[in-house]
Amino acid sequence: MDTETRNIRNFDLTCYEANTLIIGSGAASLNAAVSLHSSGQKDIVIATTKWGAGTSNNAGSDKQTYYKLSLSGEKGDSVIEMARDLYDGKCMHGDIALCEAQGSVQAFMNLVSLGVPFPRDKYGSWAGYKTDNDPRSRATSAGPYTSKKMFEVLAGEVKRRRIKILDRHQVIALLTDRNRTKVIGALAINMKAKDPFKGFVLFNCMNIILGTGGPAGIYETSVYPLSQSGSIGMAFKAGATGQNLTESQFGIASTKFRWNLSGSYQQAIPRYISTDKRGSDRIEFLNDFFPDIKSLSKAIFMKGNQWPFDPRRIENHGSSLIDLLIFREICEKQRNVYIDYSQNPSFLKGESFSFENLDKEVFDFLNRSGALKESPLDRLLALNGPAYSLYKEHGIDLAREPLQVSVCVQHNNGGLKAGIWWESDLKHLFPVGEVNGSHGVYRPGGAALNSGQVGSYRAAQFISAKYNTPVPGSDELLNEAKEQIDSELTLAERWLTPGKAYGNRQFLREIRKRMSEAGGIIRSLQKVTAAFAEAEEMKKQLHEQISAGSVKELSEAFLLSDHCLTHYIYLDAIKTYLEKGGRSRGSYLVTENQTCLLNDITDGNWKPDLCRYDREIEIEILEVGLSDERTTKKLVKVREIPVQDLWFEKIWKDFTEDILGEC
Repeated sequence: MDTETRNIRNFDLTCYEANTLIIGSGAASLNAAVSLHSSGQKDIVIATTKWGAGTSNNAGSDKQTYYKLSLSGEKGDSVIEMARDLYDGKCMHGDIALCEAQGSVQAFMNLVSLGVPFPRDKYGSWAGYKTDNDPRSRATSAGPYTSKKMFEVLAGEVKRRRIKILDRHQVIALLTDRNRTKVIGALAINMKAKDPFKGFVLFNCMNIILGTGGPAGIYETSVYPLSQSGSIGMAFKAGATGQNLTESQFGIASTKFRWNLSGSYQQAIPRYISTDKRGSDRIEFLNDFFPDIKSLSKAIFMKGNQWPFDPRRIENHGSSLIDLLIFREICEKQRNVYIDYSQNPSFLKGESFSFENLDKEVFDFLNRSGALKESPLDRLLALNGPAYSLYKEHGIDLAREPLQVSVCVQHNNGGLKAGIWWESDLKHLFPVGEVNGSHGVYRPGGAALNSGQVGSYRAAQFISAKYNTPVPGSDELLNEAKEQIDSELTLAERWLTPGKAYGNRQFLREIRKRMSEAGGIIRSLQKVTAAFAEAEEMKKQLHEQISAGSVKELSEAFLLSDHCLTHYIYLDAIKTYLEKGGRSRGSYLVTENQTCLLNDITDGNWKPDLCRYDREIEIEILEVGLSDERTTKKLVKVREIPVQDLWFEKIWKDFTEDILGEC
């Protein structure tokens, strides 16, 4: 990898050349690097804000799920059936679903060969279980830290292959040709530099693999790890298109230590309590809204494999009623909510918790799992000891301390638009992992980990076969992208002006509060319209109000600008969906009056107006882009699952002539 130094606008820029720049160090990015290297393309470099700081290495659940084709047992499965189940989650393109299903076994076995300890029996059977939105038992897990183990083995392979890593390098802009048809480079800040005027880095490259994760930094109530921020805004700014940006997942998570409370955390049937802000007036607030202990305990139990909030699971005392009641306690009543594993749920109407009062499905599960124990803590230990140990490792003893919780954003099913080789409509840009918007409205738990591995492998295949020519010289990059580089450096000059007060974090708090209030589990057109107007005003004025006095503050300023643009585009997507008549679906409820809605639901007077997919905005995929500082929106029809001609002789001939076929 060649380097040189250029001086532009009083900034000394370190310039690197490589065939492919990989941005981010999560499991998808690292798999892309290993796959490229394996294919023979070794002219690659990884630039990451902080090695291992992404969601892959810092997130999980009771037993974090990896979703793949079933590989054991007597019940049949097929690639087409898995593709159909992904496609039936609505607003997911069928050809992408087919690629994710077809590639799942190869991606899974690659992780096995690298050392991820997925469980199997003595016959070599990879046992599975049902996860949320999963009609079969395709899910598997390596424990609470599945994605962390994926990161560890892939990181080890990257280092074994001596792939170049530039740690503490924050990419702030993607550079394109003059016509904005393809990426040709990137601008970054070396966060280890002491002098801001010597801290910029310029990448001259043929391809960019973008693996910066979901928009974690734009929400206040979040279970994304604190170290994860996301930077999808720079892709929008460069000209890439987003899709399904309205579709995020929300669920119950702990807040002192950010972690999803799915699976055995709920199947242990803990009690839910709320207190006032001082920790007094402790009540079991769920009791008033369930008819008996059997329905209450079943709803808590079912949160285990129905973890994401889902408006379809509110009626008839369904599991998602719990999410709404937590939301009401925290947002409307201004109380704190906790899960307590030291005591069983009690019931105010004379019934006590007992195994005889359990629903048959709940009893059978606990009985078969050897978890018919007297307390929630003992049941959790019997179901999943590592789930208890995980909190102990982070200074929280569930035997002694109630766990403060909230309903948090966890994953964005939308993201950047891309094709079957994970190439964006902005050519030579390959979004992989959560930043790729391949998922539709409902996705099975663990499908995101599979998608990241399949997509990053396919991106590497395509680059190796189609985009493996030498990188043009840096003079050509500067000729094409000089105005873009000048624009970013001009902002840096302005923000570095001495004497300006540094108040950037207040703007970030406003962005996060706005998104959690208007883009959370309860959405109304009135509220989103007002939030979008505020976001638009902030976007107009922000660059004049930002300041920085160091390399660290300068990197934070660019990230703030990225978040501001991101939340502006996401709110516009949500507003457009509601304006065109979009109804409740996925992980949010649509209403015109939040307070009345909650009262109606808790009074039993609510009938859901759930999305029936009979309106254009619900049937088709909403694509959103940016042009001349304004959003552009388009509805596109969902592509169906392709009908394949799998005649072997034809496939063999096509494969030997061109592994990628018609792209």
